[in-house]
Amino acid sequence: MNTSLYINRLQTATIAASPFRQERKMPSNGTAAQVATEKKLYRIGEVSRLADLKPFVLRYWETEFPMLEPVKSSSGHRLYRRDDVDMVFRIKRLLYDEGFTIAGARRHLREHDGAPETETRSANAAAEGAAQLLSRKMLLDLRDTLRAFLTLLERR
Repeated sequence: MNTSLYINRLQTATIAASPFRQERKMPSNGTAAQVATEKKLYRIGEVSRLADLKPFVLRYWETEFPMLEPVKSSSGHRLYRRDDVDMVFRIKRLLYDEGFTIAGARRHLREHDGAPETETRSANAAAEGAAQLLSRKMLLDLRDTLRAFLTLLERR
């Protein structure tokens, strides 16, 4: 499992500067990971502030991503565990930073859930590079074919 809770510095900065951190009067010298690990369960509003997402987005993601399953308290409030918060950040990165569709992100998470993040990224980069080369070659071939076809039509 990936021990890093937050993927990039922007998310870490958002968490470090969040109102939640100030409300709880966390020590200013603590890191974002320490702040996040000091508490076991988070309510939807806290996760919303940490991830800079609206609560309705989190509720929608629960319906689309079966791996995101916050527990519900006896009063019906959603309580996110540390793994759930990590999953929210992974989903957000896939959708907003890497441009996945919801179905693509769901498939990616399902297929790569057990793989370490660095191996997955290097494999994705290699696959994207090969796909771009293949796409470029195909487009150039298509262009040449269309030009030849256009030349045939102009002769008539």
